[in-house]
Amino acid sequence: MYDTPVSLQGACIDFVCDNISALCEAETDEQNHSMLAFKEGEVFFHNVISEQLLATLCAKGQLTDETLALFSSDVTCLRRVCIHNAPVTTRGLRILKTHKVQELEATGLKNISINDLIGCLGEWSLNNLHTLNVASSTFINSAKFCVVVSLSKLRSLHSLNVSNTEFNRHGLELIVTDLPALEHLDISSTAVSDILPLQSLKGRLKSLMMYNIRASHSVKLVGILRELVGLRHLDISDMSTITPFTGAKTSDVTELAQKKYLPHLESLDISGRSGWAEDDICAFLKSHPKIQFLGLVLTDLCDMEMFSDNETASYRADIVVTGESTEQQIVQALKRYTNRAIYVQRSLYKLFTITQGVTVPRMDLLNLIMPGMSSHPQHLGVQMAATACMYNLTKSELGQKVHPSCLSLVVGLTLDAMENFPNHQQLQKNTLLTLCSDRILQDVNFDRFRCARLVMECLCAFDDAFLNRMSVAICSILAAKISTEQTSHLGKNLRYMNKLLAIVKDKASTQVVDVTMKFSLSALWNLTDESPLTCKMFINQGGLDLFMTVLDTYSASPDDQRVEVETKVLGLLNNIAEVAALRNNLVNDNFLVIQRRLLASTHIEVSYFAAGVISHLISMPELWVDKAEIRAEIVKELAIAIDRWSQPKSEMVAYRSFCPFFPLLKCQDTPEVQLWAVWAIHHVCTKHTSRYCPMLKEEGGYKILKTLAESLKTDRRVVKTIQKVLELADKRY
Repeated sequence: MYDTPVSLQGACIDFVCDNISALCEAETDEQNHSMLAFKEGEVFFHNVISEQLLATLCAKGQLTDETLALFSSDVTCLRRVCIHNAPVTTRGLRILKTHKVQELEATGLKNISINDLIGCLGEWSLNNLHTLNVASSTFINSAKFCVVVSLSKLRSLHSLNVSNTEFNRHGLELIVTDLPALEHLDISSTAVSDILPLQSLKGRLKSLMMYNIRASHSVKLVGILRELVGLRHLDISDMSTITPFTGAKTSDVTELAQKKYLPHLESLDISGRSGWAEDDICAFLKSHPKIQFLGLVLTDLCDMEMFSDNETASYRADIVVTGESTEQQIVQALKRYTNRAIYVQRSLYKLFTITQGVTVPRMDLLNLIMPGMSSHPQHLGVQMAATACMYNLTKSELGQKVHPSCLSLVVGLTLDAMENFPNHQQLQKNTLLTLCSDRILQDVNFDRFRCARLVMECLCAFDDAFLNRMSVAICSILAAKISTEQTSHLGKNLRYMNKLLAIVKDKASTQVVDVTMKFSLSALWNLTDESPLTCKMFINQGGLDLFMTVLDTYSASPDDQRVEVETKVLGLLNNIAEVAALRNNLVNDNFLVIQRRLLASTHIEVSYFAAGVISHLISMPELWVDKAEIRAEIVKELAIAIDRWSQPKSEMVAYRSFCPFFPLLKCQDTPEVQLWAVWAIHHVCTKHTSRYCPMLKEEGGYKILKTLAESLKTDRRVVKTIQKVLELADKRY
């Protein structure tokens, strides 16, 4: 069904990460710090598994000092370490001393300096580390000084990425002197203002990335670069075509088009730079026949026929180009510029137009969008464009063909966007469009409680009919899929309750039965399910009076509309009736008149739920001290109604638990109440055997029914229905 199934290895590692608490036990080190260890003593992971486990824990936000303790060298083997944006400190990272690390990628670390990070490496790693990437981490130590001296210990280092750090000219002078093997250097978005020290590397530097640094605009730039005769890859791109250093005289890098400069160059990135004309590009390509890549984002050069029209004779299929003119250029830009917000935003903006016409699943595009979106959670432009693209790529039938694991990542990033920009209406609309999908809400694993909370916040934040409709639809579905503790947490929020009640009141005032009304009623029904606190708040906020008005208002509506409203209202009233302390709110003349009318309904779903409310009320004789005759009449009406029912073809209701039925089963003096309870149990067990029969046994309901069936005091009608349930449970489970 899917083009991208999860590998068995990946699924196993996901399982380990998702069940860390079950597979591990807590211990303490010599300093009494908490740490985790695998319970199984004979565990050992080879380096590929170890590295994937580390990366997955990090991606899932589970990498901490405690979980790093799992990676002791007697259990794991780490050669390539990748840690991104994790709240780890020196305490946890000391575990690296026991490993022979050859490649270290530790980006976005805020709780440890780069100097201290290097101090966590063992002697072998210090002498043999080949690659170090500390982009977006910090050289600032606890004393607020920028310390780069530790880099000089890495004598075997071939590749160094210090982009988006405090790295400066002093650090540049240090590494060109102390790192004799250095061949690849990324100083993008650093404080380096002068690259003159690089002249010391002119014989061996093969790759130089210097995006968005002041030095790339120096008049001395070309003079220094042309001495780096060994360069294969050069990035002198900028944030925009407008030079950020107003008034400064800048370098004319078009001089690089001359053949005698950088003869071995294979890739050049001039994205965001002005000054290059089409003739310059043609001259450059002619004088540099080895070129395989050109970065042309935020320039008009990407529109040149040789890069954008594959049907022309001049088209250069041998050169990879980043730009905005074609899908291929946009794809390459998203692959290469994940950490550059302005480039990501521009690329996604252009991609949005392309995704509007997509008719087949494009997992490749989704997998390109998500890293850029994840890297810039606070950048509104990126999040706006990304959420719009993701909706286009997951909507309707497209979502059915995207693997659930991918959709899970999509939802996670969508929720992050919702949380980071709660007051931006268009972005909230984008996210709701993606989330309002049966495929996602029913089949995909994600934090449903978080989603429901954010959707309810959106519902309360905006008075917009379109947003309201999507919000209540999502919430009504999710409320049935989260725990009772979580529904209670949502339901006791006064803002949420009042907003839902206000929607119902507004719709009822004009007798409208639209999607918003239906889902609002469903949301309230699900939020009050097995939640006494929510039920109480519902009553305190006027919900009970409102619902009585609703039943009266729609009593003369067309059959289909009236039945749907009555069913949902009665479903919620059942939830209230299940709470013994709240039943006194329901035993009044007006309420009972309405319930008796609905009990006599010819529509089984209406009669069924009305019978449920009445059964719970009848089960408490003390509520009827001054209404004994009415109680007796209602009991007879209950028996008549149940006797009239036959099992419907579809399931009328879903229950979280059978526990609310157990007190009803004890009502030996009113077998009609028992009969409704066993009829209800039989109904759901018949329609969804695999779910409810095990639940019946696990909760002790099976034993209760068996005892009742064997008792001579039990009404024969009740016994007959019980026997059907027991037979079904025994046969299947």
